[in-house]
Amino acid sequence: MATYPEDLYYSKDHEWVRVDGETGTIGITDHAQQQLGDVVYVELPAAGTSYSAGDSFGSVESVKAVSELYLPVAGEILESNASLSDTPEIVNSDPHGAGWMVRIRIKDAGELSGLMRSIEYGAYVKEEGGE
Repeated sequence: MATYPEDLYYSKDHEWVRVDGETGTIGITDHAQQQLGDVVYVELPAAGTSYSAGDSFGSVESVKAVSELYLPVAGEILESNASLSDTPEIVNSDPHGAGWMVRIRIKDAGELSGLMRSIEYGAYVKEEGGE
């Protein structure tokens, strides 16, 4: 069974958020990258773009499929992970670390309460038939 870092918040769409003050770093979970298979391309937005919670902000292409990425909380894109354009496979090798997708300025920290924590997310994945 995969372990999910306890300092992250998780969405039902299999994205995570690491919060540092007003900044949120967002990526896909280990479970999501396993379901996708080998990631070959990541499309991410430009800095300065704002999104609402649940909005699609990019996509991940693997050898199996193309999957949309959904922002777990509303915010403005501060930075996209430029290293993923040259080495998208980082998403597979380090999904909760160097494989992050975007950093955002969180619009409403209250939205975090609607997300799952590590234990809840692990149970959610298991319910879905994941691990």
